[in-house]
Amino acid sequence: MIEIPEFIIPFIPWIRGLVGLSLVGAIFLGAMGAVWLERKLSAAIQFRYGPSRVGKFGLLQLVADAIKLFTKEDLRPKNADRMLFDNATIFMMSSVFLMLVAIPVGAVFINGVEYPLAATEMDISVLYIEAMSALTIFGIFMIGYGSNNKYSLLGAFRNFARMVGYEVPLGITVVSVGIMTGSLNIVEIASAQGLHWNIFMQPIGFIVFFIALMADMGRLPFDQNESEEELVAGWITEYSGMRFGLGFFAEYIHMILGSFLVALLFLGGWNVPVFISNNPVLGFIVPTGFLLLKTVLVLMTIIGMRWAVPRFRIDQVVDLSWKKLLPLALLNLVWAVGLGLYLGA
Repeated sequence: MIEIPEFIIPFIPWIRGLVGLSLVGAIFLGAMGAVWLERKLSAAIQFRYGPSRVGKFGLLQLVADAIKLFTKEDLRPKNADRMLFDNATIFMMSSVFLMLVAIPVGAVFINGVEYPLAATEMDISVLYIEAMSALTIFGIFMIGYGSNNKYSLLGAFRNFARMVGYEVPLGITVVSVGIMTGSLNIVEIASAQGLHWNIFMQPIGFIVFFIALMADMGRLPFDQNESEEELVAGWITEYSGMRFGLGFFAEYIHMILGSFLVALLFLGGWNVPVFISNNPVLGFIVPTGFLLLKTVLVLMTIIGMRWAVPRFRIDQVVDLSWKKLLPLALLNLVWAVGLGLYLGA
């Protein structure tokens, strides 16, 4: 049994916060890992040479990409709105970092007591994360409108149509999980699942949430706002060098956060059997490792789908949201209320 000195106990929330902030930095590095993972998977699927042969395991491909981004000329269209054009990617990155502070990236168990690893903990953290995620739509619109390019503007409007349609079922499924748990605190939702994961308690909710999340992140088959066959590069057409790099990087961090949300809300979070959490060594390491493993598996699924499914038309995307996902989300809400009452939540 590990004994914690009395004078340390009041500082545990601060220590937890510092560890959480450190892990936020680790997520930033994780975004680089996600880029490398996607390049490796795409190289294996499409027989590309670069990402699989530049350096050991293709690791130097990231260095080559960084050199390319840093040395490209920074161009700004002549009639672009300078304020919107220059600040849009900074706005997007700010939105991502505001989400990061509320995401628990694991937990440690000391003497059987759970200590979540999060920079901060809020009673409505799930709603806060959803709200911060929705801010990215303004960043994309700033880019589309500020670029003074018709393809960029069309991409931004497509993004509006998609986001308005999919934020509704996404929000309803999140609230459904909160109702069944009796809390909108993401830490409490993850802890409450135990070994009874929400994916088994609300299978329809999980399907709706995952599809809506894919649309929210703009991943195939929902990348209509940047489809190169129709819109050149859509909202990002006029961006080059590190301006493009920042927007690109914000998307990848968003993808990692989405993977964390799936693992925390539906796949049991960091919960492990009691004999592991009560072990002073395993309880300190395994729960966080378990959550990270689930997150990586979700991330690989999202990346793999890019190369496995065709892109939907924008009218099909809108139909799928309003005619199928929204009724299913409402059905899941009714189920969650009934199940929550039965379980006494």
